[in-house]
Amino acid sequence: QVQLVESGGGSVQAGGSLKLSCATSRYIFSYCAMGWYRQAPGKERELVSAVSNDGTTTYADSVKGRFTISQDNAKKTLFLQMNSLKTEDTAVYYCTAAYRCRSGRPDLGYWGQGTQVTVSS
Repeated sequence: QVQLVESGGGSVQAGGSLKLSCATSRYIFSYCAMGWYRQAPGKERELVSAVSNDGTTTYADSVKGRFTISQDNAKKTLFLQMNSLKTEDTAVYYCTAAYRCRSGRPDLGYWGQGTQVTVSS
């Protein structure tokens, strides 16, 4: 059973930074892609960022230039560095590890339990 455990969420003021981590029980290269999604209250879950197993990264337009996805294969950990946070970034952030991908993005896979990020003005 694949396990994904997120950490690093919390509360921060607008303009601040947080770094999310997602520890997986398998080596990252065993997945076709890993990524971060988020879901704000009353909204659908949306892709924030993803990295495919060839290293290609994808970002939502709303986070480009502010968020950076990275991975440590030896530590089996995915990261999301979030800078210049805005109130609209407030959401539960979920890590996913995909066993099926589409155009380099996660399509079907495993999910973590989520970590809350709250950005206040």
